[in-house]
Amino acid sequence: MQLVELLRVLVRHEVEFVVVGGVAAVINGAPVATFDLDILHRRTPENVRRLVAALTELDATLRTDSRKLRPNESHLLGPGHALMATKLGVLDSLGTIEANTTYDDVLGDTFVTTIDGLPIRTLTLVRLIRVKEQAGRAKDIAVLPVLRATLGERKGS
Repeated sequence: MQLVELLRVLVRHEVEFVVVGGVAAVINGAPVATFDLDILHRRTPENVRRLVAALTELDATLRTDSRKLRPNESHLLGPGHALMATKLGVLDSLGTIEANTTYDDVLGDTFVTTIDGLPIRTLTLVRLIRVKEQAGRAKDIAVLPVLRATLGERKGS
């Protein structure tokens, strides 16, 4: 996955998003591996239009559909997840996380960091742990000890 280039396209198109998932864990200092970029996007019509433009540049297709459909505004305005393959790697754009939690709902639990000169809004480690706990999937439960240990190390320093 060409993570920085994927982020660069989103930033260039002025997409409002929060990095969540494994990449957020890495940004927060957790020693985990991840193979996709998960973002929570703001679901306003203007932002979704910018996101669709970015996805068009990325040659994105919905990887859960054998017809290789291209994501459009109707896919991205709702609360669901658009799981996509792009020319730069796997990108999952989420309409909500947890129990219908939106971009605006999590802003207080984010921070902006700089990656290769790009301002990237990321979910805090505390909130990421909560998201993983609520998701309850095996892969989320498996990473929780690492996330909690990373949080403990941060508090101890």
